[in-house]
Formats: sequence, structure tokens, C-alpha cells
Amino acid sequence: MNDEPEQELELTSALVPLFVITNGRSLPPDNAYERTTLVSAQEGASASARTLSPEARQVLELVADGFLSVAEVAAHTHLPLGIVRILLAQMEESGLIIARKPVPRAERVDREVLNAVLDGLKARFGA
Repeated sequence: MNDEPEQELELTSALVPLFVITNGRSLPPDNAYERTTLVSAQEGASASARTLSPEARQVLELVADGFLSVAEVAAHTHLPLGIVRILLAQMEESGLIIARKPVPRAERVDREVLNAVLDGLKARFGA
């Protein structure tokens, strides 16, 4: 027997390579989710959760109660943004989630146009 103390095994890399999580898939160009794209689970999607990978199941649980952005999903799962995008694309193809672009910021409207509309309403309806 060896009297030397056992050295603790040091893991310097992830236990599961990222390409295994995505089944080797790359992100299709038409599903390139922006960081601000909002994601939510479809109704009844939780019934299909048993067949998903643990990572996809975790994503589905996160978005089951409402909309989260892609960046928020990546932060909560501690997965790289690219991997989350691929998982979301797979899940959307399977009909488990819906994704929508965020509401765009309101653009500044020309004040003269607003005054012209207001003057027209006043002339038409008398105010």
C-alpha cells in the first residue's frame, strides 16, 4: 500500500462538452435569436419535458411562467449564449416555446405633426 495521501481530482473542463448538449447542431441563420428576444413556453409543453435533455428541460422550466429574454435564460442556466440559442431553436422547431422580438423603443415623433393632428381634431370636433 501507498502511504501517500490521495490527491484530489481536479476538473478543469466541463463534464459535458457543449456540442453534446446541442447534439452537434449549429444555429440556423433564420433562428439567430437576439439577446433581447423574448421566449415563453407553449401551453402543454411541460408534458413533453420528459423527453428533453436536462439543459432543455431547465430552459423550459424557466420560461414556463412568462417571458424571459435570451440573455436572461443564458444567465439563469449558466450556459453560453450560443448554446442557449441553439437549444431555443430546437425547442421552437418542436413547438415547445414561442419567441418574439421585443417591443421596439418608441421613436420620437415630430412635434409639428402632433400639433397638426391636434389642430385637425379641434377643427373637426370643436374643442
